[in-house]
Amino acid sequence: MAGIKPAEVSAILKQQLQGIKTEAELEEVGTVLQVGDGIARIYGLSNVQANEMIEFDNGVKGITLNLEEDNVGAVLLGSSDKIKEGDTVKRTGTIASIMVGEGLLGRVINTIGEPIDGKGPIAGQLYEMPLERKAPGVIYRQPVNEPLQTGIKAIDAMIIPL
Repeated sequence: MAGIKPAEVSAILKQQLQGIKTEAELEEVGTVLQVGDGIARIYGLSNVQANEMIEFDNGVKGITLNLEEDNVGAVLLGSSDKIKEGDTVKRTGTIASIMVGEGLLGRVINTIGEPIDGKGPIAGQLYEMPLERKAPGVIYRQPVNEPLQTGIKAIDAMIIPL
C-alpha cells in the first residue's frame, strides 16, 4: 500500500470545503388556494412584501399585489393553465424590477424584461429599475420647449402656445 501523505489529504479536504455554506437558508413557501383570470390566491406567504416576485413550481413567475391577513393575491406573469390548486409557491426575496439601458431601445421584451424578438440577449450596460417607483418631481423634469400639434385643427386651435 502506498504511503498516504498528510499534505495531499489536507489539500483535498480544503478544496472540498471551499464551497460549503455555513449559514442556514430559509425559504418561505406557500400553497395556491385558487387560480383564475391571471390571478392566484396563495396561503402561507405571511412575510411576503408588496410587489415582490414569487415563483411557482413550474417556473411561472408572479408579482404579489394584494396582501391580506390570511392569503396573498398575485398577478401571474405567464400562463395560468400550468398552475392548479395545491401547487407550491416560493418567495424570491426581490422586488419586481427589470434591467434597463441603451441596449433596450428598439427591442421587444416581456413583463420580466426578457427579450422575445429573437435578436438575442440585450447588449450594453444595464441598470436594475423597479417596476413600480415614484415619478420624478416637476422640478427635475426637463421643461417643454415644443408646442403640441396634433394635426386636428379644432384641438390645435384650443391649445395656445406660450
